[in-house]
Amino acid sequence: MSKNTKYLLVSLPTSISPANDHDEALTALRSAVTTDYGTVFPFDIPEFKIGTLDALVRQADELAKLESGCETVVGKVGDSLRAILEGDDEKIAQQKTVNDKPAEQYLKTFHWNKVKYRADKPLGEIIDVLQKEVSSIDNDVKTKHNQYNQVKTTLTTLQRKQTGNLSNKSLTAIVDPSLLIQDSEYLETHLIAVPNQINKDFLKSYETLSPMVVPRSAQSVASDDEFTLYAVTTFKKHSQEFIHKSRESKWTPRDYKYREGGKEAEQKEVDRVEKDERKVWGESLRLGRTAWGEAVMAWVHVLVLRVFVETVLRYGLPLSFVCGLIRTTPKLAKKARNSLDASYSYLGGNAFGRDKKGRVTKDDSSTSADMQAAGHTGDAGEYSAYVCYEFEIR
Repeated sequence: MSKNTKYLLVSLPTSISPANDHDEALTALRSAVTTDYGTVFPFDIPEFKIGTLDALVRQADELAKLESGCETVVGKVGDSLRAILEGDDEKIAQQKTVNDKPAEQYLKTFHWNKVKYRADKPLGEIIDVLQKEVSSIDNDVKTKHNQYNQVKTTLTTLQRKQTGNLSNKSLTAIVDPSLLIQDSEYLETHLIAVPNQINKDFLKSYETLSPMVVPRSAQSVASDDEFTLYAVTTFKKHSQEFIHKSRESKWTPRDYKYREGGKEAEQKEVDRVEKDERKVWGESLRLGRTAWGEAVMAWVHVLVLRVFVETVLRYGLPLSFVCGLIRTTPKLAKKARNSLDASYSYLGGNAFGRDKKGRVTKDDSSTSADMQAAGHTGDAGEYSAYVCYEFEIR
């Protein structure tokens, strides 16, 4: 979905048209916004079972929190897809679909999902179903993403052992076992990675680094651009002192024990983890694609409930309203709102007035606070004369 798209979900009473007609009210809404500021699409909202006024005010608060949670989950799933696809915007966009179609198309053709969220059930039950679904999506994606990260970290560690320098890479394929003293009661071979720039210092000083270092035992095993690996023999009872003083001298003792077939076993482990990583990567991608679509669907259904509850609180019964989806941009959204304010500020009663030039002005904060206390929160806690919620799907 384009980063330059913003939506306004607006509800107005059909009384904005002279005939109190739904279609005429939609035409009036389109005239108020005009194509200069956005495109208005009809948006179908079913009627739900309405409880008491206290219940509606409480549900308005619950839905505000739930909508914020939905937006957060959609963002988290998007971040997961971004990590899996290594920030490739084109591939990420391909995965962000709702019912296998672009999110914008889903919004334009929205129909309430009567199978998942039965409209004949009380509002409280529908809200509860949506809360559980969003929480489940969040937990599933988090669990799978953590699993993928763990496998990826394990693979990275194994690959680093094969591709690093002699101070940290695996020595299985490098060290000839004939260089090592094994099964001796008194002697032990140490493998020491020495920075190339201090090779001469090492050769001059290793024999006196600790007691009972076998003279002239240092043998060059391998070298790379940064380090040279030496094998040095000491008596076992002074091994720990030699290792400790090697570190003090900025040499790197390598912990290595020869194992028969170790090279093959190591490669087999890398192959196994690579296979696991590909498998979990695919599972994470499929789950991310599905979860993103489901999270967006849940979010839109929560928005619908917010609009419905606010419409009842704002316009009262019997219900007669029109709902429109305005597609605009972040820059034009404010102008679209200003245009709507200019046309429908009278719906707000004393909460709105006009200045000397006839421009719509909002009344003082105390009026807005009173309206909010009555449950008329509008979008972002700011009172408006009509029901309107803004959102962006990224």
